[in-house]
Formats: sequence, structure tokens, C-alpha cells
Amino acid sequence: MPTEQIEPRPAIAWWHWHRHLYNWVIHWADTKYGPLAMVILAITEPICVPIPLDVLVVGLSFGKPAKAIRYGVIGSLFSVLGGVIAFVLGSAIGGERVVAAFQFLRLGHVVEQALALYRQYDFWAVSISALTPVPYMAFSWLGGMAEISLWKFIWVSLIFRMMRFGGEGIILYFFGQRARNFIEKYFNLATILAMVLIVVLYFAMKWVKGYFVV
Repeated sequence: MPTEQIEPRPAIAWWHWHRHLYNWVIHWADTKYGPLAMVILAITEPICVPIPLDVLVVGLSFGKPAKAIRYGVIGSLFSVLGGVIAFVLGSAIGGERVVAAFQFLRLGHVVEQALALYRQYDFWAVSISALTPVPYMAFSWLGGMAEISLWKFIWVSLIFRMMRFGGEGIILYFFGQRARNFIEKYFNLATILAMVLIVVLYFAMKWVKGYFVV
């Protein structure tokens, strides 16, 4: 696919931490450790890291759009692996200890949200966390406590993680360089648009989630 010239980056004030974070993520695409960093984040995000995998899938895809779909697929697979590890650990440790740990980390509200969705939608609740900003980590750790099948957890996670990260990969495969040039030039505007899209996606999924229930 044709490549486009990346426009030079303007000088960045030190207090623009979000822009510095963006640049730090993007720089991984220029190193041989980028894919490894993505795999590590994919595995650890559902276990203990509150940084969404999207930042590296998108960052690496901006750097190398031709590999964007590959990044999306790899990220999805290893994210599900991390979810399975958390699921098994949560079952082994016990639901009460897992809940106590989340409460200690001041994430009790996340536990309540996850358990409420599990009670209402059974294993299909995983689809909401796998596709939207709702923390997948909580659903992974609490799956055993909610008494859902590990195999159901795996295939629902795989489908919807693939929809999320694979979908990002497909979009960035076709629009990666153009999207990156836009973000480099209009970073603050792009940040606002991304936040709006995340909020819209969250409420859209909240509105249609009943269709996933069988």
C-alpha cells in the first residue's frame, strides 16, 4: 500500500503530558521491541495493568499501518490469554479475596458493576467488557465467582476482543498514515474527538447490550 510522508512534529510544552504519552507509545513502532511490548501489555492488562491495550495496538499501527491487522489479531489473542490467567487465578484464590483486593485498590464500584452485569446477563456480560471501556480486568477475575463456564468466557472474549482490536487494526490498515498526520497536526482536537467517541461507544453498547442476551 502507498505510504505518505509524516509531517514533522511541533515542539511540545512539558506540561502536555498526554501528548508526551502519545509520543512515547508511538516510538515503540520504531524499535524491535514494539510487538513484544504489545504482547506483554495484552497479557498483563486483564490481570493487573489498568492501561488499555488500545494505546499500543493503535500506536504500533500508526507507525506501521501495513501490519495493523496483524497487531490487532495478536493483541486480541494475547489479551484473551491474560483474561484466562486472571479467571483461573480468581477461581483459585476465591471470590471473597478477589473482591477484598479490588476494594483495597478503591475499585469496589467496578466489582459491583461487574457482578451486577454477570447476574443479569450471565456469560454474555463478558462481551460488554471485551468490546467497551468497561474494565475487562474485573470481569476476568470475577468470572469464577460468577460461576460461568471458562470455555464460554474464552469464546465470548475472543469474539469481542477481536471485534475491538481487530477492528482497530482494519481501520488503521487503510487510514493509518492519514490518521497519524491528522493527530500530529491537530492533537488536542483529536484527543477530544477520541474521548467523545469512547463515551458514545459506551452508551451505545449500554443501549444495545440486551440484544446479546440469549
